[in-house]
Amino acid sequence: MTRRIVVDTDTGIDDAHTLLYLAGRPDAEIVAITSVFGNCEEEDAVRNIGHVNRLIGLDVPVARGAAEPLAGTANIAGHVHGKDGLGDRGYHRPLPPVTGESAAELLVRLAAEQPGELDLLALGPLTNLAAALRLDPELFTRYRSVVLMGGSGPYAPPGTLLMIDANVHNDPAAARAVFAAPRNELVMVGVNVTGTTILDERAIGALRAAGTPRARFATEILDSYLDFYQNEWGRRIIPLHDPLAAGILLDPGFATASMYGPVNIRSDGFLSRARLMRTHDGLPPAFPYEPAPDTRVITAVDAPRFVADFVEALTQ
Repeated sequence: MTRRIVVDTDTGIDDAHTLLYLAGRPDAEIVAITSVFGNCEEEDAVRNIGHVNRLIGLDVPVARGAAEPLAGTANIAGHVHGKDGLGDRGYHRPLPPVTGESAAELLVRLAAEQPGELDLLALGPLTNLAAALRLDPELFTRYRSVVLMGGSGPYAPPGTLLMIDANVHNDPAAARAVFAAPRNELVMVGVNVTGTTILDERAIGALRAAGTPRARFATEILDSYLDFYQNEWGRRIIPLHDPLAAGILLDPGFATASMYGPVNIRSDGFLSRARLMRTHDGLPPAFPYEPAPDTRVITAVDAPRFVADFVEALTQ
């Protein structure tokens, strides 16, 4: 069965990889794309959408979204994805044709026109989704599912450290609105699992050797991403953050364990995270928390199987 997907993206390197992955999966149809700030400025995000769409031959509605969070200023990850979001390779990236509506308006209109038929895949800060909920508080009940790359899972075992939950940290107020909203199904694919899904040297070598336009582009844009992550592991490897969320949307079997419960946005004074209000062994936390509808929170994945599927989709 083909999943018809609306993608909301702050089009950096792993977002571009996600669009390539979806284009390579026969059971996925991208029906619209919306842009948001995050990995790069919003204008770069929409330019990158246009660039990837031309590469994969995709002609779908594109709507421009938020350039900054609901409160505060944007935190742009140029040190990770390059200033332009695609590793500063110097690509010619003209602005693509866009609809006359905002990202939020497009998300609401499509759900109203095709209730229960579309899945929403959110790959960046959740600002556009929060803005759409202001227009239609029941929005998520009109999507078949909402799958987002963000969050940190349940509280980790003592002594465990996690990667930054960047998409939530970049707009915690928007994330709070999203996790509080009524929904059919909301799936959180957080850094607790994306950080374990590694595109290693062998897999990168397979992409380089493929020679197809999609695989060539996927490896061209990797350098700045590899430069960043080599400081984490001492190896030129990367986690497949956003692609994993797309993979789980298409094949829930990539997730080998999950928990259900309320998600709250918590800050330690420096970083904000979306946390399932459970400890790693399923107990409630030792403090009061806000009630919220249940979110399906992914806690373990079959990383080798997903990485093999990702490479196959980009090299076939």
